[in-house]
Amino acid sequence: MIFSAKSGAFLSSRAPRCWWWRRRQQQQPSCAPADPAWSYFGGSRPRPILDMSYSRHFLDFQGSSIPSSMKKLVVTKLSQNFREAVTLRQDSPVPLPGDGDLLVRNRFVGINASDINYSAGRYDASVKPPFDIGFEGIGDVVALGLSASADYTVGQAVAYVKAGSFAEYTVVPAKQAVPLPSVKPEFLTLMVSGATAYISLKELGELSEGKKVLVTAAAGGTGQFAVQLAKAEKCHVIGTCSSDEKGGFLKSIGCDRMINYKTENVESVLRKDYPEGVDVVYESVGGKMFDLALNSLATKGRLIVIGFIAGYQNPTGLQPIKAELLPAKLLKKSASIRGFFLNHYLSEYKMALKHLLKMYERGDLVCEVDFGDMSPEGKFTGLESVFRAVDYMYMGKNIGKIVVELPHSVNSKL
Repeated sequence: MIFSAKSGAFLSSRAPRCWWWRRRQQQQPSCAPADPAWSYFGGSRPRPILDMSYSRHFLDFQGSSIPSSMKKLVVTKLSQNFREAVTLRQDSPVPLPGDGDLLVRNRFVGINASDINYSAGRYDASVKPPFDIGFEGIGDVVALGLSASADYTVGQAVAYVKAGSFAEYTVVPAKQAVPLPSVKPEFLTLMVSGATAYISLKELGELSEGKKVLVTAAAGGTGQFAVQLAKAEKCHVIGTCSSDEKGGFLKSIGCDRMINYKTENVESVLRKDYPEGVDVVYESVGGKMFDLALNSLATKGRLIVIGFIAGYQNPTGLQPIKAELLPAKLLKKSASIRGFFLNHYLSEYKMALKHLLKMYERGDLVCEVDFGDMSPEGKFTGLESVFRAVDYMYMGKNIGKIVVELPHSVNSKL
């Protein structure tokens, strides 16, 4: 049936409970005739509707009171100094979900080393401030478009990878969302960090039983997964870290040899304990660690570069390496260096995430979350604490993935 006067009255009686409906009505010019009801859902003409039950997908009957404005972080100046580049805006409009979109109330957001590269404009020189920041989030669906309602409902837990997660609410295309059984921060660790480790090792690592694998920054957000995935392939894993506490964590997830580079000389340990070199290096530090890892490669060894965090806070984003000898070193060992950037492997993403979720559900994967409870100012809570969380990461204090919780003061039953 086509919309009738009765169905229009049905919508009007519920319109005051839906903030975006009110906003659209306020934007309607007073001199123009009112749009037909179907235009509010993005349609260009009336479409056959059997009943109006779908309309509940656009409202939040649980009483969570979606506001018209929110807090979010915005890059207002390109700089490698995150605090200088990013501004917390207190009164940004809550975005409107389109026909195929979900409006997600973010409950947890993930911190990544590359947040600084993004705010410094290193990934896309064509993007100019202001622009949104944050790569991943997990939360509840609080509103959605008609097409999206075919697969999702209000109150459903979802995770996503999309620019703009450092906000209280984010619009996410339904096709990019990952439905989850609950809102758990452990799931968030898999979205970028877990997927990066899984796909890079699968596509570039050529892991097999008995291979020796060196993981730098092994107790970090992505390093923890590289260690566990290499062990799952029955490899011998060496992990570098910066404290005995981190070393204890690495031992608990199966690392065979922990090297605390604050108390041990990594180069000497590798030369003494692994005189024939290591087969695979999972490298995310850069600078001197990159040189050391390169020198430690075995014949036909592979070095996978997934980042170089040691230089991200520098103006160039890099720390010097001894590149002039690189061709000779690679030739001498028939070795190789491969770079990995997750965006170039999105065709493998869903498969990777499905595999990782199954491992976690079986208890075969530890997803360590660091909320900053041991940081000087305590747990990372609220968007204001994203700045502290980024500092905490670059000081090398975290064990596992750094996650910020975004509490909401609204009366929510979701």
